[in-house]
Amino acid sequence: MAAINTEYKEPSYGNWRVPRSAGLANLGTIGTAIVMVGLLLGIVSFAIWGLFVGLGVLAAAGASALLLTVKDKHGQSVVDRFGARLAFRLAKSSGTNLYRSGPLGVTPWGMYQLPGLAAQSTLYEFTDSYNRPFALLHVPATGHFTVIFSTEPDGASLVDPEQVDAWVANWGGWLAGLADEAGLDAAAVTVETAPDSGYRLRNEVDMNIDPNAPDFAKAILREVVHTYPEGSATVRAWASLTFNACLRAGSKKREPEDVARDLASRIPGLSARLQSTGAGIARPMPAQELCEVVRVAYDPPAALIIDEATAAGSPVSLNWGEVGPTATQANWDNYRHDSAFSASWTMTGAPRGSVNSSVLSRLLAPHGDIDRKRISLLYRPMDSARAAAVVERDQNNANVRITSGTRPSARALVDARSAVQTAQEEAQGAGLVNFGIVVTATVTDRERLADAVAAIEQTSGTARVLLRRAYGAQDTAFAASLPLGLVLPRHSMVPSEIKDAL
Repeated sequence: MAAINTEYKEPSYGNWRVPRSAGLANLGTIGTAIVMVGLLLGIVSFAIWGLFVGLGVLAAAGASALLLTVKDKHGQSVVDRFGARLAFRLAKSSGTNLYRSGPLGVTPWGMYQLPGLAAQSTLYEFTDSYNRPFALLHVPATGHFTVIFSTEPDGASLVDPEQVDAWVANWGGWLAGLADEAGLDAAAVTVETAPDSGYRLRNEVDMNIDPNAPDFAKAILREVVHTYPEGSATVRAWASLTFNACLRAGSKKREPEDVARDLASRIPGLSARLQSTGAGIARPMPAQELCEVVRVAYDPPAALIIDEATAAGSPVSLNWGEVGPTATQANWDNYRHDSAFSASWTMTGAPRGSVNSSVLSRLLAPHGDIDRKRISLLYRPMDSARAAAVVERDQNNANVRITSGTRPSARALVDARSAVQTAQEEAQGAGLVNFGIVVTATVTDRERLADAVAAIEQTSGTARVLLRRAYGAQDTAFAASLPLGLVLPRHSMVPSEIKDAL
């Protein structure tokens, strides 16, 4: 009888790809069109105006194609970088990179409303079918409603690898199931690490200590409460789901009450399925808790005041008009807000090879050089009909790039095989999800900002993701890292179709 091999083999994950438009060689659709139009105009110029004019037209067309198609490792062309610098200089010259709120600010009614993309947002609170309060954030500019779940992740320490793999598989199934949720446009997971003030632990011990316990046991508990906060960190995680006001294209926009009535019966099922992914106990976040999270993000020292007040039995009462910063200044490579300084990065490249389930562990872990760190994974699930069309078009574009030249490059061949594998997996029922990562590091001392930047850039290498500093858009990236469910492509002035065609 042959022996059965029971040795555990850790699975790997990969095959992330960026769909590319069809074109000649490495040129996209727009680059190919520029080349073709330039050749046509050059031939006409040769025939009508002579040699020198024709050569000038060809040179201008070639330079335009190079400026648009030659990109760096982050996918940024010369035109992209020049446009970002120009937009930031215009914002700086007009003063729109500065923000002042409150009684001495420029906001209406002297309120401390949020700046930037979330300035017009409105916060509501309703109850679900389990009679649990949940916050519903409305962004009128895009017609989106966001509900946030507060989770207690179990962590992977002292957990069997098989259980971790089951969590990863359930997470993939949860993301794939979001494509079938009516009206859902985006999802996000935010993990935040920050110093532990110790007030929550002290409050928990004081409420549960037995007055009849031995004095030695009481002394040990008091010593733990006194010494534990030193150097310790707290890790919090949230999952946000963003729904459209319109259930389908062309339908009437729903009011907040209609959206809340629809979500009240769906929230218990969504939170129950989220628990099987290793997220622990998932519950909808009340409006007061969301206000505290956003307030602390813009003013980190406020966390100590809020924890102290909660431990004293008199929690701070906040409303949505009081959570914004008093003053902010968006610089080219950092963001100053109230009493802190932040730097943000966005993901420009997923791991090229295969990775294991703990690839992001060092990036997510607390770091001594960073006072507060947030990593937000942004997802935009595709419905099955659109996913099928996207993978088929991507496969056809990959084949065009191979057949457009006599000797296709090795990268083009690998890209074509990856497109085929993606199409096969989608045909077998796998979901298709667009995703990205936003990382924000916050310190309360400007001199420590350089150390925080170095820490993020070092740990991002171990995570095998390519991060790019959000130059000229630090305020936008900071807002995107918050658990607010902002869908960034809907706020962009350049349509995503044009960006993909470059």
